[in-house]
Amino acid sequence: MIYEKISKFYEGYNGRKCVIGYSFRGKEIYAMHVGSPTGRQFISTYAIHGREWITAKLALKHIKIGVKKGGGWIIPLVNPDGAAISEDIRPMWKANARGVDLNCNFDADWGSGRLNTKRRGAENCIGDFPFSESETKALKEFTQKIRPFATLSFHTKGEEIYWQYNGQGDERGAKILAEATGYKPVLIYGSAGGYKDWCIQKLNIPAYTVECGADGLEHPITDIQDLKKCYNALKIFMDNYAE
Repeated sequence: MIYEKISKFYEGYNGRKCVIGYSFRGKEIYAMHVGSPTGRQFISTYAIHGREWITAKLALKHIKIGVKKGGGWIIPLVNPDGAAISEDIRPMWKANARGVDLNCNFDADWGSGRLNTKRRGAENCIGDFPFSESETKALKEFTQKIRPFATLSFHTKGEEIYWQYNGQGDERGAKILAEATGYKPVLIYGSAGGYKDWCIQKLNIPAYTVECGADGLEHPITDIQDLKKCYNALKIFMDNYAE
């Protein structure tokens, strides 16, 4: 199980680390620091969608590779309850244990997305209000505490990079990530309430979503090799963007 794997790794990790909060079912949401404590600091998130739990394994790759310029915090498993539901019961489950899609629960034009709904279920539910979920509230408060210069969010799938929200954003970082992965930076419309969206709109910082893995793969992806194009993405991003 991915939560147990992340927990074990966290226990043995000798670098700076902390628990940023807890899931609805009381599971720890872990964060581990890589690189220097000084200089530009990033936040990188993974597995905010339950069925995308394979990205938590990608997070461990990023921790082991590390960064040479600046530093930052890696949060491997934002949605531990959703990951457990996907692994145990409903493989296609994206939401948390309350049936709220965490990547629709941030305060960035909340509830205005094309597929948004207030009906609880596997995906697209926006919750009762922005940051109604313990997981999104924890990520919000941690982000505000760290005040990163940029954030990255690793998802699956499609081999695309999203970098703007309502005309805001910094394409430079997207081009660096494109060089690192071979993925295509694209503009998307009709979505709202995501972590990237909130970082861009409310914090006025660059934020990027990287959709790892070929679009032809089926959810949930279980082989970390399918995400190998993203192995060095974080390091290369910092090498070229943290100056």
